[in-house]
Amino acid sequence: MNGPVLNLRVAETDREEFRQAVLDGLSVTPRAIPAKFLYDERGSALFDEICELPEYYLTRTETAILKRHAADIGRRAGPGCALIEFGSGSSVKSRLLIEALPELALYAPIDISREHLDTTAARLRRDYPRLNVLPVCADFMKPVLPIESGGRRLGFFPGSTVGNLTPSEATVFLRHTRELLGDDGALVLGVDLKKDPQRLHDAYNDAAGVTAAFTLNLLRRLNRELHATFDLAAFAHEAFYDEAEGRIEIYFRSLKKQSVMVAGQRFDFAAGERVHTEYSYKYDTADLSALAASGGFRVAETWTDPERLFAVVYLESIA
Repeated sequence: MNGPVLNLRVAETDREEFRQAVLDGLSVTPRAIPAKFLYDERGSALFDEICELPEYYLTRTETAILKRHAADIGRRAGPGCALIEFGSGSSVKSRLLIEALPELALYAPIDISREHLDTTAARLRRDYPRLNVLPVCADFMKPVLPIESGGRRLGFFPGSTVGNLTPSEATVFLRHTRELLGDDGALVLGVDLKKDPQRLHDAYNDAAGVTAAFTLNLLRRLNRELHATFDLAAFAHEAFYDEAEGRIEIYFRSLKKQSVMVAGQRFDFAAGERVHTEYSYKYDTADLSALAASGGFRVAETWTDPERLFAVVYLESIA
């Protein structure tokens, strides 16, 4: 009986955090809502669709790199390690490491979407019946409770999700990760590289409109969970590359002057006003070395694709 009660309390806490973050984000100038709230169950499913789009080179390129070098990662990590994935989603790419890591002791996927996490964990237990799967529903930007495991800990943070963090946030994340993984730990990090701005623009403004649906699904979630009154037809997805900052910026934009109720509060939007939802920073070699050092890691090895669109980096803890 304690389990369902605990889950209810956790759900209530999650809803209150969501409500407060949204109200705070809409009450400041410029307005912003944290990117993690894009990933409810439907948002996570839409992101999986994005990963299959022809314009979105990131997933297929990273997957190809991992397929080529999973055995190299396994040799570096050694036998009997525990694999801890941050922002696991559907754990598709993690399967490449699960199968390449010798005598894997534990797989701990960490994700903020409880529904997505439960579904993924069930599939993994079915497909790998001998593997100890320990799902952790948490915000990986906060210190994660100690995960009991023997052997070396290998972190996995694919998909260039680190690019969604500002440089200061990325440093905080890496420091928390360094503490969780320990002195002999390592981290496999996927990062999107700097490239032709048009290639980047196309990746976040696909012709099928799936990325736009992903952004606007946040408004749908606000309507459902916070009794908001957003008219999705009155807002648009907007994404562009800021070359000076080295990042894609993503917003939802009001198409007209309008007022919206959210959790009992009124918010007025000017025509053209934007609400920030996400950054996606891009990196080069110098950026990666500096980022790793700021979090207590060093770059031990870097693997890229022939076009140098993307990199998978093996980071080792600095003792």
